Amino acid sequence: MASFVLRRPFALTLALRQLPKATTPAARAFHSSPVKQQLFSQRSSTPIATTITKSRPTLQKAFRRYDSSLQGIPNPAASGTLGQRFLYGAAMVGGSVVALNLVFNREQREDGGMPPYERAYLNDTFLHTGLGLGIIGVAASALHRSGWSYRLMSANPWVVLGGGLVVSLGTMFGTFSTHPDNYVQKYALWAGFNVAQAAVLSPLLFLQPALLARAGLYTVAMMGSIAFVGATAKQEKYLYLGGPLLAGVALVAVSGFAPLVLPATAARTLMWSERIWLYGGLAVFGGFTLYDTQKILHHARLAERGQARKDVVNESISLELDFLNIFIRMVQILGMQQRRK
Repeated sequence: MASFVLRRPFALTLALRQLPKATTPAARAFHSSPVKQQLFSQRSSTPIATTITKSRPTLQKAFRRYDSSLQGIPNPAASGTLGQRFLYGAAMVGGSVVALNLVFNREQREDGGMPPYERAYLNDTFLHTGLGLGIIGVAASALHRSGWSYRLMSANPWVVLGGGLVVSLGTMFGTFSTHPDNYVQKYALWAGFNVAQAAVLSPLLFLQPALLARAGLYTVAMMGSIAFVGATAKQEKYLYLGGPLLAGVALVAVSGFAPLVLPATAARTLMWSERIWLYGGLAVFGGFTLYDTQKILHHARLAERGQARKDVVNESISLELDFLNIFIRMVQILGMQQRRK
C-alpha cells in the first residue's frame, strides 16, 4: 500500500508545474491578497468568484501568447498525411518493443507461453485501465470547460495538495477494500478516484493539444513496450523490484516537494531536484510498469489456484498511476524541448 500512497499524490497534484510561467504572477497576486480583508471587511471585500472572473481574461491572454509562440515549431508527429502519422507512431512503438525486448528479455518464459487464464486476466486489466484513462480525459475536459482549471490555479498549492491527497487516497483505498462482487460500490468508488485525478490534471488542457497528443503517444509506446517485456519474461523475474522501486518513488516524491519548500535562491538545488523528479521519475515509473505487469500475472495464477480473488479494477489502478506519472513527465519534457528551439 505504501507504493500507492507515494505514487498517487505527489506527481499528480504537482501537475500545475507544467503550466506556462506566465501564469505564476497572476496566481501569486491572488494569494498575496490579505486574508483578513476578505474575511472581516464588509464594505470593501470582494468574493473569490469575482476575483477569479476578473483574472480570467489575463490568464487567457497569457496562455494564448504561449500557444502562439509554439505554433511555428515543426512537429514530425503532427505533419504529413494521416498514413504518415500512423506509420510514425507504429515505428516508434515497434522500435521501443524490439529494443526493450532485446535488452531486458533475453530469458523468456519456459512454460510454453502465457496460459489463457493469464491472458484473459491481463486483457481485462488493460481494458479497465483504458476505460479509467478515458474517464479521466472526459472528466478533465468537462471540468476545464466549466472554469475549474482557473479556480484550481488560483487556490493555495498546499490546499490543492492536501485536498487532492485526501480525496484520491480515500476513493482509492475505498476501491481496494470493496469486494469485487459489490459491483455498484466498487465501480462508483473507482469512478470517483478517476474524477479526482481529472480534477487535478485539468489545467494541463491549457497546453497545445498537439503537445498533449505527442506526450500520450510516447507514454503509450513506453508503457506498451515495457508491459510486453513483463508479460513475456520468465515468471516472477521482476517481482524483486518492489523494494527498490519503493525507495526510488520516495526519493522522487521528496524532490517534487522542493519547489514548494526551498527558496528561489537555491537555484542549483532546485535544478537537481527538478531533474530527479523528471528523469528519475520516468525511470521509476517505467520500472513500476514492468513490476505491475508481472504482479498482475502472478495474481492471475493465484486466482486460478483459488488462493486469491480476481479483481481487475484494483489491478488497473496501479497501471493508471503509472500512465499518469509518465504522461506528466512526457508533457514537461516536450514542453522544455519546444521552448529551447
